[in-house]
Amino acid sequence: MKPIHHPLVCIGNGHKPPNLHKWGPGVRDLYAFHYIVSGKGVLETRGSSFHLKAGDSFVIYPDTEVYYYPDLSDPWAYVWLEIKGDEVPDLLSKTQFTRDRPVASAAPCDLTALYPAAPNADAKPFERIRAESQLRLLLSHYLEYYPNETTIPAADYAIMAKQFIEHHYWKANLTVTDIVNAVRLERSYLFRLFKDATGMSLLRYLTDYRIQRACELLRTSDLSIKSIAYSVGYKDQLYFSRVFKKATSYTPSEYMTLHHG
Repeated sequence: MKPIHHPLVCIGNGHKPPNLHKWGPGVRDLYAFHYIVSGKGVLETRGSSFHLKAGDSFVIYPDTEVYYYPDLSDPWAYVWLEIKGDEVPDLLSKTQFTRDRPVASAAPCDLTALYPAAPNADAKPFERIRAESQLRLLLSHYLEYYPNETTIPAADYAIMAKQFIEHHYWKANLTVTDIVNAVRLERSYLFRLFKDATGMSLLRYLTDYRIQRACELLRTSDLSIKSIAYSVGYKDQLYFSRVFKKATSYTPSEYMTLHHG
């Protein structure tokens, strides 16, 4: 039987103003993110105590005992949300949050407004999609501000580079440096990882992908060769024709004659 996929969803949210409210010790069956807007407080879990202040965040993990409470002299105010979904453990594994240390120091910007509202039970489809998009936007900030680089397998960097090429191949000014900057990995290390994963260089992969896309357009569209060249990242039609012939042994015109449906 095919396993059921549980989508990423916000199932509860709120704002806790400054007060002496505390919770626990106890466990939850979901993930709960908290962002401290002002004041101070303490989180106790798995034998450790974390003293938190404005700008800090903490996460409650499912089935993990926690106890959290405000500082008596400067009680915290925070926003929070509860989420479930099959993607949550994988997303969190890419951040610095762990069960043993489920906290993050002050973010470089105020995250308050990024905490989405949970959709109502009778929410319309577009409202649910919008709420999920807002939740992903928030999580993307946690991934950006608190990345756990050691959790990214080497092969994933090659995949990231391939995906960037496949999304941006049509840009005539796309360079290898752009790809390296997008992946955010040391240049020579990425070159080595990519060569090991694909058997070719970044530049060769970019060229091959462009020619692959050009072949598809030559077979299935009524575009001119000039338009096809421009569509796959070549402003110069003559240069495109030389690159195409070197890759396929045909000129674009010959290829179109032979393969156009």
